[in-house]
Amino acid sequence: MEQILSFIGNNITYIYLIGLMIFVGIELISHVPSVLHTPLMSGANAIHGVVLIGAIIVLGKAEATDYFSIVVGFVGVFVGTLNVIGGFVVTDRMLEMFKKKPKGGNK
Repeated sequence: MEQILSFIGNNITYIYLIGLMIFVGIELISHVPSVLHTPLMSGANAIHGVVLIGAIIVLGKAEATDYFSIVVGFVGVFVGTLNVIGGFVVTDRMLEMFKKKPKGGNK
């Protein structure tokens, strides 16, 4: 118990900061109109390439015998790749809706 209290005491600023980020994030998300939700999420997913960079760094720094880091890095690369590709696909589909369709019988 003493270690937990010591950890909290040493990191109280970070704990307050995380609590504030959670509160502000919930407030921001709850005030986003539903019409904007999909475009914002697709853009955010595309930006999550940062996750890929972090996972690649974890894989690059992992020792050959550190299987936990290798597995976590691989899962991070896989899931991050899916997230980025999904973001681009959804964004591309949304942009297709705004393209003008050709007039006449041409497809």
